[in-house]
Amino acid sequence: MAFPHLASGGCSVALLTRRRFVASLPALASCLASPLRAQVGSPTGTGTTLFQDVRIFDGTGSGLSAPSQVLVRGNLIERISAAPLTAEPGTVVIAGGGRTLMPGLTDMHWHAMLVRSTPSQSLFGNLGFNYLTAGAEATETLMRGFTTVRDMGGPSFGLKQAIDGGVLPGPRIYPSGAVITVTSGHGDFRQLTDLPRAPGSLSRMEQVGGSMVADSPDEVRMRVREQLMQGASQIKLTAGGGVASPFSPLDVSTFTADELRAAVEAAENWGTYVTVHAYTPAAITRAISVGVKCIEHGHLMDEATARLIAEKDIWLSTQAFPDEMAEVFPPGSGERAKAYAVFAGTEKTFELAKRYKLKLAFGTDILFSPQLAKRHGELLAKWTRWFTPAETLATATGTNARLLELSGLRNPYPGKLGVVAPNALADLLLVDGNPLENINLVADPHRSFVVIMKDGKIYKNALSG
Repeated sequence: MAFPHLASGGCSVALLTRRRFVASLPALASCLASPLRAQVGSPTGTGTTLFQDVRIFDGTGSGLSAPSQVLVRGNLIERISAAPLTAEPGTVVIAGGGRTLMPGLTDMHWHAMLVRSTPSQSLFGNLGFNYLTAGAEATETLMRGFTTVRDMGGPSFGLKQAIDGGVLPGPRIYPSGAVITVTSGHGDFRQLTDLPRAPGSLSRMEQVGGSMVADSPDEVRMRVREQLMQGASQIKLTAGGGVASPFSPLDVSTFTADELRAAVEAAENWGTYVTVHAYTPAAITRAISVGVKCIEHGHLMDEATARLIAEKDIWLSTQAFPDEMAEVFPPGSGERAKAYAVFAGTEKTFELAKRYKLKLAFGTDILFSPQLAKRHGELLAKWTRWFTPAETLATATGTNARLLELSGLRNPYPGKLGVVAPNALADLLLVDGNPLENINLVADPHRSFVVIMKDGKIYKNALSG
């Protein structure tokens, strides 16, 4: 999305620091409103909405309901009835025509600030530009039917504030804040020329809130508490090596047990939890031993590790990475080689997850690729290689919502998400067809999702007018 009016001098962001930019978000509303509203329309339906003649996928079951009526009042589902319901004056009536009504989709591993930017833009580019492009991507995310995302690292607090305040359309964001890492760990994007680190100094990646380096239990506690102070709903650490970080081999374990334990303790003191990036058995096992509640990825785990995850009732938030995701890294680079090594473990990871009935959450982890983000629903449909369409959709709705509940009182959106049920939050999709018979409907959201509702507000209604 272009913002030609920014060049006119009316909304200059070139010299804004991170703090000044976040504080100025309300003033940027007029800059954002025109292009976004021209694309998706102002939200409607803040009173009551009645969906007539719909068949419901409730986010937990394996089939569709009989023809039903669903009444939404405010931001909640008030009533579901097999019998006709009378529309009160002023109610928005949507004639479903036998279409499928289902919960909004959710993504448990999203990076709201890192989809449209390149690595160099994220670390060294203009922060105002990064926020504006992230805002545009947030709108596109909602219009793909993803009404909630769990942000797994990056300075998304300001973006969340803007969405929640109605400055621009976008999904609910459960923010982690900065990724917490160690020197040379995954998420440490400093260059060798930045070493040795001067006491008390912060690198550019830390100044913008992308990641924070912590090399002792005390430093870990401080960095965790800083994220919680800003509004983090959960905490993200990198317990092992990663793909995108140039100085982080895949096989390494990073934080010590005491450092991980410090993060868990600080998060639990705030009533929430720690999730960790981890691929290998060693990194996963160490994290579980100190109370980490969720593992991100897990693509290099073995059977003993899968058994441990099951025994300790740990969540596994994993991804069916497409090979094209490696193409964001230069040919012949170490990062591309690491990506292929991780992708090779996908099949085994899902087989182990099925065998041990792990608590599995759906996510995508799209980085630096707006082209791949457009295939958001296609990446969900890929899960039918291992699961039925109903199981796949239940994972991306009702099951993911159970993981979000781990945030406890740090949950920024208390209420029932991910289900079509009385008193649930009204995040709903009306699908032109039956996705349990044709899962590829979710891969073509602009055609298939004829109504998109979030928090009781209609952001798309292709049936009106």
